Amino acid sequence: MTRQLRLRTPLWSVIAWWAALTGILWLAGTALGDPSPLTGCAASAALLVAVGEAGDWLRQRWTARRPGRSAP
Repeated sequence: MTRQLRLRTPLWSVIAWWAALTGILWLAGTALGDPSPLTGCAASAALLVAVGEAGDWLRQRWTARRPGRSAP
């Protein structure tokens, strides 16, 4: 598998999560009567996705380094 192909799949996954989370935040704000601009929701979603991806990366590194355990 090429490096470009290995990067492409996670990239689409992150973009899909970001778009879905942006929509959820925007719809929730609109439903609660406090609509936020779409750009603000997109920025908040980007932050949440970045924190989630960083946490997942750290979890995978931690699991891989523990003796007697293998990474999934």
